[in-house]
Amino acid sequence: MQRREFLAAGTALAILPRLSFAQHAPFDPRPGDWRNFEITTHVEVLKPAGVTRVWVPVPSVEGDYQKLGGNSWHSNGSAQLARDGKYGAAMVVAEWTPSERAPVLEVVSSFSTRNRKVDFSRPNPALRADASTVAFNTEATEHVPTDGVVRDTAREIVKGKKGDVEKARAIYEWVVDNTFRDPKTKGCGIGDVKALLESGNLGGKCADLNALYVGLARASGLPARDVYGLRVVKSDFGYRSLGAGSTNVTRAQHCRAEVFLTGFGWVPVDPADVRKVVLEEKPQPTTLADPLVPPVRQKLFGAWEMNWLAYNEAQDVALPGSSGPKVNFFMYPQAETGGERLDSLDPDNFKYTITARELKV
Repeated sequence: MQRREFLAAGTALAILPRLSFAQHAPFDPRPGDWRNFEITTHVEVLKPAGVTRVWVPVPSVEGDYQKLGGNSWHSNGSAQLARDGKYGAAMVVAEWTPSERAPVLEVVSSFSTRNRKVDFSRPNPALRADASTVAFNTEATEHVPTDGVVRDTAREIVKGKKGDVEKARAIYEWVVDNTFRDPKTKGCGIGDVKALLESGNLGGKCADLNALYVGLARASGLPARDVYGLRVVKSDFGYRSLGAGSTNVTRAQHCRAEVFLTGFGWVPVDPADVRKVVLEEKPQPTTLADPLVPPVRQKLFGAWEMNWLAYNEAQDVALPGSSGPKVNFFMYPQAETGGERLDSLDPDNFKYTITARELKV
């Protein structure tokens, strides 16, 4: 075990209960029936000081693994649906005048999901990215550069690899092997790829580790993107760490990654969740060799279990009407009052709650 892995494991040991692991089924997400869900985001600003604004993300990703339902909201201020100009990330934006002493917004969103799995034995030559897709999804962003240490690291990883699939898989395996989930990281991390590599301390959470995958893929010429979302229900395979523990999903945010591979289209990957299983699924110390880990590692290159909502793919988002800085990514509710940004990672004092339920139809 690497020293940083041991340290992370030791930190988690004291907080994880002893569990029975007999409930685990072979981890193998496959497309099946659509499941229908609803989430409710309830926001209160406890100490308004002047004009108050709130931005609540709502689902805006649609494809073969997610279908959009609708959004509804009510508020004691003005509220409307808006999108960011670059990525099209959808949100409900609400505003209150200084006279409102108890701003409240509630947003309800419905959506449907089904599991994803790519069959790498059946490439379709027609699945090729057009020039605009390649350009958009290989460009550098503020926190995901593609030059310097990112480019140099990527070159070493893919040296000698032939074709998109070999390169993408090599990057995935490298991220799994060389990173660790750091329980001390606040929220989902910040996704600063350059800082992560320059530090040599490759610990973090999903926004760090999956952004690392995206940055290395882009630096290798592979279109890639982060997808920001929320776990909404438990895992059907019994992995406690890969699902929501209750209907209260206020702190269940999780981002994933996709890479576009010629012949296969957008391929789901999630090296961060492999590291989450290592740290959280069993009492520590646990390693990549533990019997519960390899099945997840194998499947999370090319598959996702869709007990998860995809909000958007937006990075460095300028919130409409905001007087504050851009947000690195947009999967937490955001708020400002009196020109000051509130801490989106402190939902108890913000205050907001997110609940989820599966709809039986």
